[in-house]
Amino acid sequence: MGIRRITGRVVAQLVDGVSRTFNEFLLLPNRTSRECTPGSVDLRTPLVRHAVGEPSEIELRTPFTSAIMQAVSSPELAIALAREGGLGFLHHNRPVEDQVSEVRAVKNFKAGFVISDTNVRPTDTLGHLRELMQETGHSTAAVTEDGTASGKFLGLVTSRDFHPQRHDPAALVSSRMLPLEKIAYSRADVGLSEANTRLWEERLDCLPTVDESGFLRHLVFRSDYTDNKRFPLQLVDAGKRLRVGAGVNTHDYRDRVPALVEAGADALCFDSSDGFSDWQAEALTWAKKHYPDVAIGGGNVVDGQAFTFLADAGADFVKVGVGGGSICITRDQKGIGRGQASAVLDVAAARDAYRDQTGQYVPICSDGGLVHDYHVALALAMGADFVMMGRYFARFDQAPGAKLPTRDGFVKEYWGEGSSRARNWQRYGQGSRGLLFEEGVDGFVPYAGDLHEGLATTIAKLKATMVSCGAIDLGAFQATARLTLVSDQSFQESHATVQVRETSGLG
Repeated sequence: MGIRRITGRVVAQLVDGVSRTFNEFLLLPNRTSRECTPGSVDLRTPLVRHAVGEPSEIELRTPFTSAIMQAVSSPELAIALAREGGLGFLHHNRPVEDQVSEVRAVKNFKAGFVISDTNVRPTDTLGHLRELMQETGHSTAAVTEDGTASGKFLGLVTSRDFHPQRHDPAALVSSRMLPLEKIAYSRADVGLSEANTRLWEERLDCLPTVDESGFLRHLVFRSDYTDNKRFPLQLVDAGKRLRVGAGVNTHDYRDRVPALVEAGADALCFDSSDGFSDWQAEALTWAKKHYPDVAIGGGNVVDGQAFTFLADAGADFVKVGVGGGSICITRDQKGIGRGQASAVLDVAAARDAYRDQTGQYVPICSDGGLVHDYHVALALAMGADFVMMGRYFARFDQAPGAKLPTRDGFVKEYWGEGSSRARNWQRYGQGSRGLLFEEGVDGFVPYAGDLHEGLATTIAKLKATMVSCGAIDLGAFQATARLTLVSDQSFQESHATVQVRETSGLG
């Protein structure tokens, strides 16, 4: 049987331009005015769709979001990032109720108000109390009727109330605790300012808050007052609760979206390695029909056509990037994707055209391909409104991956959603309820300590770059940024060419 040939037809379209990465670009300095200093730089940026000339319903204070990944976005990381003005997106590769529980954990966090994690009953022994304090690292324990953080409040006991060599470990907590009638406490709805005033005026170390039925709600510590002052850019909702995002998929969204909305999620995002699909458009349309006031993003895409497709379907923001993540092997496995710089430039142009045609501004997020801190500045200069990062945040204490020792120092576990470990088949659309082949790897990243310290360094670099480019806000940065392509030789020239002395304290 002969082979039938189709003639007179172009079988593939070659897109103009080369697929380029952030490594291939540098920013040219612009004039820096006297008023342009790091202290005057404003990093606020819109998260969600808004009419031109009107503010975005949700505005990030810093342009950073965490990836929708098991190895990245824990409640602890979402809390830490929101306190820095960014937004964490809790992953969806698990039962709905588990994701809902983590959303509630973030929403219930009150800056300065601590849910007690060291709790005993009056009938517990001092030996048990000492072991518990050693386990949690805290020196104040709440005494409740059932030994839980929300039980009937009976009193407090601290490490100053007993001594392991002086007091019998078998003695009961009730013998050394400070009972309720001798403790200063407050109602559950007390504000942080009032609580802090009482702590200082009454010379208290700890102020419990108790509801009208006598059940413990929070502990407020004097030390937390200073801690709270560290975070002037916290991203909070109208009720002063930290904001949190959550990922959703196109398979169980009819169940997952309502549950997340009810739990208080501030923004949702359909998460797919390739968002240019009818399934995502249908899911977006359904979600916006039933929850028009909830911010819902879409993605991922790599060109303007796909951006417009999702924006028309109702996406409030669109994620850009396919195959550029540090643990992603989609390009190796499937041969699809695009250099992240080319993708951001193309989608940013489409976003601006969409704005001019519709009067609606739909923010875009650069997701992936951010290897160095300066890549964040390049992504923003090229038109991204904010960035989403996985490897970057996976390095910190607040990420869920285990911290492990190696010969060269500590590392943190980091695995991709397309790896056999994650088995996030909903994200990759391989035609099966399971992964037929991997699109991500399982590995490690260098441990980087606390998120607050690491992010502060990255923000300092970003502000310094903007100052060199003569901009004090992201709008001006994008409008005036000048880019140059980098040759292999000029790329080599960018690095130190002497033997570098080992130092500490600078990144």
